[in-house]
Amino acid sequence: MAPKCVKCGLKFPLYPPKSNCERCGGTLEYEVSLPKNHKIKFSGKLRFWRYRALLPPVRNIISLGEGGTPLHKAERLAKSIDLKELYLKDETRNPTNSFRDRAAALLTSNAIDLKYDTIICATNGNLGASMAAYSAKAGLICQVIVPKLVDVGKLAQMLAYDAVIEEFGETVDDSIHRAETLAEETGWYQATAELNPLVIEAQKTISYEVHEQFGVPEWFTVSMGGGGTIYSIWKGFKELKQFGITKSLPKMIGVQPEGCAPIAKTLEEKRSEPRRNSKPFTRALAVLVANPLQGELAIKAIKESNGLALTVSDSQIFKAELQIAKLEGMFAEPASSATIAAVKKLVKKRKINKNDSVVCLITGSGLKATDVLQALTKKQKTTVIGLEISTKEKILRNLSRKDTYGYGLWKKLGKTMTRAAIYQHLNELSEKGLIVGYAKNGRKFFKITQRGKKVLHAIDDLKLLL
Repeated sequence: MAPKCVKCGLKFPLYPPKSNCERCGGTLEYEVSLPKNHKIKFSGKLRFWRYRALLPPVRNIISLGEGGTPLHKAERLAKSIDLKELYLKDETRNPTNSFRDRAAALLTSNAIDLKYDTIICATNGNLGASMAAYSAKAGLICQVIVPKLVDVGKLAQMLAYDAVIEEFGETVDDSIHRAETLAEETGWYQATAELNPLVIEAQKTISYEVHEQFGVPEWFTVSMGGGGTIYSIWKGFKELKQFGITKSLPKMIGVQPEGCAPIAKTLEEKRSEPRRNSKPFTRALAVLVANPLQGELAIKAIKESNGLALTVSDSQIFKAELQIAKLEGMFAEPASSATIAAVKKLVKKRKINKNDSVVCLITGSGLKATDVLQALTKKQKTTVIGLEISTKEKILRNLSRKDTYGYGLWKKLGKTMTRAAIYQHLNELSEKGLIVGYAKNGRKFFKITQRGKKVLHAIDDLKLLL
């Protein structure tokens, strides 16, 4: 097994890992070659190292129990999308709650083999958390370069695992350049995903597991940032076919947020190479990448598989995230949730047949992404306030039609709250001059005032604007 340039075919020594060809600048990838008629047998539990025979060789194995993650049959979610078979590959079950633990296991093992004592990586979150944890396990120093925008939950993990953290640049693109420069100056082991081809080798094991758990789906959906992850999945399935383990291949779906979609837009505009996004923005920080260094690999995976690339809005991503949690009990990070938003869109457009089987890669946990937690808290507060306003509006509308008394209002509102709560609302509306009370037949009746009618008109006008 040796690295080979995807452009010119030039081969390189096995180690140390290099990202680009010295002759043409093309991307290097490891090429698995086995003796003729060799039958592959995987041994051991369904874990990452079960597939050691198809990974670049390492002597020392550093492991925290990565891999072997569940393939969750999402029946309720599938029904809501009008899809027969939908599966979620739940990489949140890895030790640090993301798919990057696979890469961290292989890279840290390789660094130990090559006698490095310091690892460096640029990251927008998950990889930094993974490398910090595995470095701690191996007794290595972990230097992490992060951009200005990074999920606080992921940063907290890095700090807990005692990583040395440096903030550099607005996006991870700047951080990658910094990590590349520092590695050249210091001789540290380069663990940045875009700069070490072993990352793709580690992540292709996701495909191996899906094949053992289910087989080969018609569609495999992956969220794209730098572009390497979707290619990892495609490479894994291609190798399974190459070695006669499977006869079919999935069609790859690559999804990006509307505000940061250099790969999807490249395919849409039929250009050959991804162009840097000058002003990228998305709340799915894990895929906030302006200049995808492995974009060509992503395009290759999509084209070779006869797949698709598309964009979804941040609003669609957020809705999908809540839907996954509500229907399947899985809390996915925004970048992962984009896969469900994409599938919904494609089923609606009939690009995906409702009888097709679809696997979505859930790369990391929503607990790492603070934006959604803040939004949920805000939503909870807004809901409480909204319910209170809504009840008062209902009371005013009832009184605008006919004067009535407290018990009568309680019955008209469907007995959804206590009578004491109804009287509390009536007292507050009276204090604001929106209603007045009067005695009739031994009961206290209420009627709406002119001020109360004006408030209802204002509410109606506001609803027209919204």
